[in-house]
Amino acid sequence: MNLNASCISCIVGREEKRIRPLKDEAMKKDYMIRVLHILAEDNGEPAPAKSVHLKKLQEEMLGPQPSWRETNRSYNLMMLKTEKDLQEKIAAAKDPLAAAMLYARAGNYIDFGAMQDVSKEKLEELLDRALSETLDSQTYEDFLQDLKKAKSLVYLTDNCGEIVADKLLISQLLHQFPELQITVVVRGEEAVNDATLIDAREVGLTELVPVIGNGTAIPGTYLPAVLPEVRDQIKTADLIISKGQGNFESLHECGLNIYYLFLCKCELFTRRFGMKQYEGVFIREKNVKIKG
Repeated sequence: MNLNASCISCIVGREEKRIRPLKDEAMKKDYMIRVLHILAEDNGEPAPAKSVHLKKLQEEMLGPQPSWRETNRSYNLMMLKTEKDLQEKIAAAKDPLAAAMLYARAGNYIDFGAMQDVSKEKLEELLDRALSETLDSQTYEDFLQDLKKAKSLVYLTDNCGEIVADKLLISQLLHQFPELQITVVVRGEEAVNDATLIDAREVGLTELVPVIGNGTAIPGTYLPAVLPEVRDQIKTADLIISKGQGNFESLHECGLNIYYLFLCKCELFTRRFGMKQYEGVFIREKNVKIKG
């Protein structure tokens, strides 16, 4: 999905806020002009792919940028503390797989790329009410039918912390479909607070299924940029679960058998899907109809 006007506006606002504390007005003007040049380059890249060019500009003009490692670690540990409780609630649910999907979707809230502020209290609220939410019934039925036929599934993760809930969903998939070969794909390098191999190891996901990095620092899954072997694995998978807005932005219209699972967090996505902020989406790629 190509970069659109709403994303351009959001990126420009965020970058202006980044440099607002600086005193050198000439430098600030130069920085913003270069941001606009990056966004103006019409090479078909989706919004997440632009972040790599912006990160290079930030390091060139503003110096080394702070690492997200400690933030990632804190949310991983926070979610690990809830893992046993969530696991018990999933096991007690009438449909454990659907329950695990609802928790995995609620965990998608932990996104510092889409939002200025992430509240641990809000995360707890979303997790508490997750089982009172629903999944689109037709999409879920299609998903179950695909699972029964599938031999391979690729699971595209999104954020730190969230991957603990992803692990619970993957555990359910393995339990109900033991012959299914599941491969998890994380970011290849640090991309805001998105999960990498470090996070996957930290939460024990690597002990459950194979986990591979995609080779990029893009906060999404932009197929032209990921490692060739990862791209091949995604393209040949019978079934793909894609978490988060960034993965949707970079994969929509690719034609693969993808089931998207995420929360609508920014204003663009609430408009696209006709939902309120933090309402959840579960939709199949071939059935996506967005409003703009």
